[in-house]
Amino acid sequence: MLVPVDPLARDTVVVALSGGVDSSTAAALLVEAGHRVVGLTLRLYDARGTAASAGGRCCGPRDIEDARAVCAHLGIPFYVVNHADEFRHAVIDDFVAEYIAGRTPNPCVRCNERVKFGPLLRRARALGARALATGHYARLEPGPDGAARLLRAVDAAKDQSYFLFAMPAADRGDVLFPLGGLGKDEVRAHARRLGLPNADKSESQEICFVPDGDHAGFVARAAGAAAPAGGEVVDETGAVVGRHDGVHRFTVGQRRGLGVAHGEPRYVVGVDALRRRVVVGPRRLLERRSLRVGDVRWPGAPPVEPFRALVQIRHRHRPVAARVVPAGDGARVDFDDPMDAGAAPGQAAVFYDGPVVLGGGWIVDDAPSS
Repeated sequence: MLVPVDPLARDTVVVALSGGVDSSTAAALLVEAGHRVVGLTLRLYDARGTAASAGGRCCGPRDIEDARAVCAHLGIPFYVVNHADEFRHAVIDDFVAEYIAGRTPNPCVRCNERVKFGPLLRRARALGARALATGHYARLEPGPDGAARLLRAVDAAKDQSYFLFAMPAADRGDVLFPLGGLGKDEVRAHARRLGLPNADKSESQEICFVPDGDHAGFVARAAGAAAPAGGEVVDETGAVVGRHDGVHRFTVGQRRGLGVAHGEPRYVVGVDALRRRVVVGPRRLLERRSLRVGDVRWPGAPPVEPFRALVQIRHRHRPVAARVVPAGDGARVDFDDPMDAGAAPGQAAVFYDGPVVLGGGWIVDDAPSS
């Protein structure tokens, strides 16, 4: 049971703890700064039973115990809240459905948007806390109108603003990112200085509910009889050049595992789930002059005029200059130069003005340049 704190204690901060070093250090720095801190962990998915979960991965029992140990070390309250059902419906089911439809989902964006910030903020407010803090590498700063703007972290290599673009603007004033101005080495140094028990814990690079990295295997197991059947691999002319075991095994831009390598390297340039076809071709067919983005989230009133922006279509992709044309609840993105990274439908496209996030949405088509 969550015990509300004194509502007059305006410096009370709830920290979302994953069991990793980043969120733990965020909590420790807030304690050091004099805040009254409450640790809160969401139980979202239990990865026990997989070989990859050995040694502790996100959502495993070790991570919850690591978070508990950090709170004991800091002398702060600790609670675990079960949101497994919400996570399954809002994130896992979406992940499986998107792959079955031939798209490439981004579950971290969906989780931040639908599961993490909303429930955690509600818990924080119920506890009378002034703010919710997380270990994300991003920044929130007042804009010209006084509203909080989302910015990239100082450490470009760790920046996570791409995953946070869908966070509602109304929530931003109640959120803190204590690590936004720090580099990863600095965070590790603080963790060691403050004696955190998980200061040297390694990072997990995989999706929490797919700890072994086998996305296709997870989708097949989760979908059961609804898993996509095999089909044809065709080239850009429609000629059959091979067979595949299901469209959920492929994403636009993929080169490995196609089983059709000969002559010029081939890439996945399209996935047609209805016809169970995977289209492959040379790298030039990945070039895009433009793409469509749907379900766009703007931090304020939607713009009505086209604007210039840097557009990022994958977490590790270099943002590229483009003209963004708002249209209904979406936008068209026209790149200054052909972009050949492989724009996978289902992935997020995020718009930036320098470090400032202007909005973002989901890629809805990948029509090659003619």
